[in-house]
Amino acid sequence: MRVLEELLATAGHRVQTLSVRGGRAVRYLSETGMRLRRRWTEEVALQIFIERVYPRLLPLAGRNLLIPNPEWFLPQWQASLPGFNAVLCKTRDAQAIFTGLGCATDYIGFISDDRHMPDVAREVAFFHLAGRSSAKGTAVVLEAWLRHPEWPRLTVVQSPRKASAVSAPNIDMQARYVDDDELRRMQNSHLFHLGPSEVEGFGHYLAEAMSVGAVVITTDGAPMNELIQPGRGLLVAPVSRRIDNLGTRYSVDVAGIEGAVAEALAMTPAQRAQTGEAARRFFLEMSAGFQQRLIQAVDATLCAGRDP
Repeated sequence: MRVLEELLATAGHRVQTLSVRGGRAVRYLSETGMRLRRRWTEEVALQIFIERVYPRLLPLAGRNLLIPNPEWFLPQWQASLPGFNAVLCKTRDAQAIFTGLGCATDYIGFISDDRHMPDVAREVAFFHLAGRSSAKGTAVVLEAWLRHPEWPRLTVVQSPRKASAVSAPNIDMQARYVDDDELRRMQNSHLFHLGPSEVEGFGHYLAEAMSVGAVVITTDGAPMNELIQPGRGLLVAPVSRRIDNLGTRYSVDVAGIEGAVAEALAMTPAQRAQTGEAARRFFLEMSAGFQQRLIQAVDATLCAGRDP
């Protein structure tokens, strides 16, 4: 919401962000309040729904756009898709999914924070940012490291509510809240970032890792392999997959992690630098392209809604 608000406001649009929270009863009251307020205010030209669909709010604007996460998209929301003028997609995978459902789609990509700190020295070490997510492949990563005491240090940042009780000389388990300044320094000080995600709506952690010019290792499944491709990172082949709403959830195994880590450690300093530079270059190009495509899609939708 912050990203969209800032970009659209910079482009000259008046923007208001609204967040619908709480359980079913609280959401119902919140939606009812929005519908009542709309009766006494000027017509809203455009609503953008991010990730979730609230069918009762669709009539409150002249035009509606949706920016979905396929793996979060609930089956009952499909009935509301005709109420959207277009679906703006963060990934090519999402675009294929929603085009297949009969929607008008535009690929816009997305953007993440640029975390680059070029003055921070890089260490031949691995970084895994799990946070509160249970879909980052953390258990497999830790199991692989426990089998290899000869590997370089692995730093894991994970919520204390999710953290595993592991201990090894080459595992630095940070099961705590890490403030943003410290986290950013960690991201820049580790040469390798290991993120074998099971599923992503876009892949903010992967994009941030690319922004710092790290050698990124992730799962060879959509949309992770849209960001990380040969030449700008390393891919781990999944051993299984299953449907997750409209998305797909992939799993990797210890053998896959072992192969990717061995490949990363075998890279020469020049290869590591070249891979990191290619990743950062892609990040910058992706960010600039997203801003342009988002504004174009919003302006085109608004223009289509005006009387000739």
